Amino acid sequence: MLVRIEGTRPLRPAWLRAPAPAGESYRELKALVRRLGLHTVCESAACPNVGECWNRRTATFMILGNVCTRRCGFCAVLKGPPLPVDYDEPRRVAEAVAALGLRHAVITSVTRDDRKDGGAELFAMTIRAIRERVPGCRVEVLVPDFQGSHAALDVVLEARPDVFNHNVETVPRLYRQARLGARYERSLDVLAYARRRCPGLPTKSGLMLGLGEERAEVLEVMRDLVACGVEILTLGQYLSPSPAHSPVVRFVPPEEFDELSRLGHRMGFRRVIAGPLVRSSYHAAEAIEAERQPRDSQLQEGP
Repeated sequence: MLVRIEGTRPLRPAWLRAPAPAGESYRELKALVRRLGLHTVCESAACPNVGECWNRRTATFMILGNVCTRRCGFCAVLKGPPLPVDYDEPRRVAEAVAALGLRHAVITSVTRDDRKDGGAELFAMTIRAIRERVPGCRVEVLVPDFQGSHAALDVVLEARPDVFNHNVETVPRLYRQARLGARYERSLDVLAYARRRCPGLPTKSGLMLGLGEERAEVLEVMRDLVACGVEILTLGQYLSPSPAHSPVVRFVPPEEFDELSRLGHRMGFRRVIAGPLVRSSYHAAEAIEAERQPRDSQLQEGP
């Protein structure tokens, strides 16, 4: 389904209207992030679910500053010369996790191609700081591709995250448009290597829909991810942050996401979280809890 007025961008349909951020928990979390000098992908990437998630006292912390060294066509995060590495940042993230009483923390970062390890050291430090401060909290990492460095991946994996996530984002044909500086095969290798290195570690990836991909291309990517051992898949609608970013080609209706979810389970994913407003860390705690249920139960319950 495509909603469009001739000569304009597609009009956003009703199913993509998220409530404006508000509420006491939202204000408290916003103040906490400011006080500790932290960044969240919720704000930096203009996530439409920031109000819902922050009122549920969940957030995705973004380490290594808020300036990215790559210029992906879909992303709202600032681009330019990167900020100096703040080695006190892991401690402050752990303090925020403790203050929020989180049972599942998600840590991501900007891409730091200026650093030999891509920032892997800070990921490992942050995992360990959270474990020390909040021993019962699970830690999910959403990592960049580290330019394909297995040594960098080893640094993160040796810190023993509870979930390993790396997004392929879109279909290979659209990489030059959407993921400048990335390579599809490299992203698949990141996921496959994590699976080989830590066979028991849940692995996760995600795609945006609506950039101009074809259904057959999406299904092929899903099959590639299953072949790499990915167990959890997120599928959501791409929303262009500004006229300067890649345009939305199509708004994908909820029933199409439902169909892809069913197909994903048949392909072998343990969990598929799919919907117009789904983002990589959306309901992350619930996703891993569901993934750990017996496989037969998952198949009976469906998405």
